[in-house]
Amino acid sequence: MKKVTGIGGVFFKCKDPKKITEWYKTHLGLNTNDYGATFEWREEDDSSKKGSTTWSPFAESTKYFEPSAKEFMINYRVADLEALVDELKKQGVTIVDNIESYDYGKFVHILDPEGNKIELWEPAE
Repeated sequence: MKKVTGIGGVFFKCKDPKKITEWYKTHLGLNTNDYGATFEWREEDDSSKKGSTTWSPFAESTKYFEPSAKEFMINYRVADLEALVDELKKQGVTIVDNIESYDYGKFVHILDPEGNKIELWEPAE
């Protein structure tokens, strides 16, 4: 089974998300929005399929990264979230929450052995 198919996003804590977003827009040319920036790309195996990677600063007080105490979280794109979660459970991986579905895909969070929270995302087709 194919597991991770790419990086869906990089999320990090900072003192002032609006200020840091503006700095990256001004000095590095990121095309930013209220959530950070989105980088669009095409899939290697089929260039007719588009994908995206999100860059997003969060307030340092965010609870979204918990139970991890780290300053960052990475979102990995996956091909079949339900099957992957079933496999990870069998392997004893800590599953933080239940799979949630939105119009843009399905999400679940897990922990790696060092307590880093990882977001797994199966994009909607």
